[in-house]
Amino acid sequence: MNKYIAEFVGTFVLLFAGLGTAIFDGKDVGHLGISLAFGLALLAMAYAIGPISGCHINPAVTIGLAVAGRCPWSDVPGYVIAQILGGFSGFGTVVLILFMAGHYDPSVAASVANGYGDHSAIGATVGGAFVAESVLTFVLVLTVLGATANNAPAGFAGIPIGLALAVTNFVAIPITNASINPARSIPPAFYAHDWALSQLWLFIVAPIIGGVIAALVYLPIGGKK
Repeated sequence: MNKYIAEFVGTFVLLFAGLGTAIFDGKDVGHLGISLAFGLALLAMAYAIGPISGCHINPAVTIGLAVAGRCPWSDVPGYVIAQILGGFSGFGTVVLILFMAGHYDPSVAASVANGYGDHSAIGATVGGAFVAESVLTFVLVLTVLGATANNAPAGFAGIPIGLALAVTNFVAIPITNASINPARSIPPAFYAHDWALSQLWLFIVAPIIGGVIAALVYLPIGGKK
């Protein structure tokens, strides 16, 4: 399998599983269940496509790894495009299922879109949302860098990385509906239109900044291993 196709497939699975759980089962499983859906989907993909592409399935992870010297910059555009297209396909499949059942309207996409202010469950300001998304993406990317280092225990990287995504989602859902991944944020915003598109910039910029900071912090500790 081509590494770009692997990134497409991995992001498809992540969004279909994570946002599908939020839309179809969110009221029953709550924030914990949605967080676990994202984390377990990433864990599964880490073993399924990790040997092929590294299982970034997140532009912030790809850019952070490039800054840390773990991913060639020449691969970044292809990875990011594949991730975004995979995200659209994954969420689009959820929309298709709802549409075929006669239950889809833009409010469904808005319910899983990321937001701040009036669109945050706790009323987080733009500054608070930016800090939360940056810090939580920092945690995820730092975990990826540490778990995939040459001197890390072999064969176990997917477990801490999946757990890190689950935990960061659990923290972020009440704040911003949990992005931590631009490829997770872009599709629902485009389907929802209106306020979600106007706030989308934060959920692209903040995770990327968090990923870059994680790389810069990790480099003096672990180098480019």
